[in-house]
Amino acid sequence: MEKEDPLERLERLEREKNERKANRNASGPRTTMYILIAVAAVLAITLAVVWIQKSSLVNDLKLEKEDLTEQIQALQTDYENLSSDYESINSQLDSSREEISQLVERIKKTDATNRAKMRQYEKELGTLRSIMRGYIVQIDSLNNLNHQLTVQAAQARREADESKRQNEKLTAQVDDLANQVAVGSVIKARGIKMESYNASDRLTDRSSRVVRLLVHLSLLENDLAPKGPVRVFVIVRDPSGNVLLDGSEAAFILDGETVAATASREVDYEGNDMDLSIYVNNIPSFVKGVYTVEAFTAQSRLGSAELLLR
Repeated sequence: MEKEDPLERLERLEREKNERKANRNASGPRTTMYILIAVAAVLAITLAVVWIQKSSLVNDLKLEKEDLTEQIQALQTDYENLSSDYESINSQLDSSREEISQLVERIKKTDATNRAKMRQYEKELGTLRSIMRGYIVQIDSLNNLNHQLTVQAAQARREADESKRQNEKLTAQVDDLANQVAVGSVIKARGIKMESYNASDRLTDRSSRVVRLLVHLSLLENDLAPKGPVRVFVIVRDPSGNVLLDGSEAAFILDGETVAATASREVDYEGNDMDLSIYVNNIPSFVKGVYTVEAFTAQSRLGSAELLLR
């Protein structure tokens, strides 16, 4: 075997040493690069997960706000439909209606992510519900008392007619109770609302498509009210305040004066709750704006409602 030249051997060893060193230097940056790429990928995945979770939370909070808003608006409607014959309670109702109206405006302006405010509004909603239950109990109690007083008045009057022996105190009591009976004998109504229909008899709020109006209301149960035919009149006014007339020439006496009505309907009232509807036809056209309706009997005003046409 031929011996390797010592100088060539040294050069070969030097070359091999330099090659190993070059390979080590080249692998270092590649390893660092791979590590940085892995870290960047982990960070990207983490940020994506955080963003998805945040979006889901925001959506959930928006849904909670929408649900809370619907509950408050439903309670607002309940307050609007609640009424009484007592001035002190009506004054308290007006105050509560204003409070819930402000609550509706506040929640509309509050961002859904403001959880502290949302919890505060939930507590206020619960308080207003409790107050409303109190009003209902109070009104029922007063109505029951009024009914009891009415019965007592009728009994006292019968006894006075039969015996003809009333003293001054009893006479004053009978007169006072008789006044309460007169107030209690007036027919009242609830749930008054007005709807608009197109030529296909479908609900619409577009003024250009409306061909008729329909007024709904319920006469309330009243054992003291006279039984028999009762005519209900409605007066509908356009956004300019003009009374709409359907050609039926309906009219009634109000405060000693003859008042033209838009339409009317006669029903057989037997002292029980009664739902009825009155059509308003033959109106040439409708314009955009708020229409109002008032309902009356020959004895009293039953209530009013509004309808917005676009």
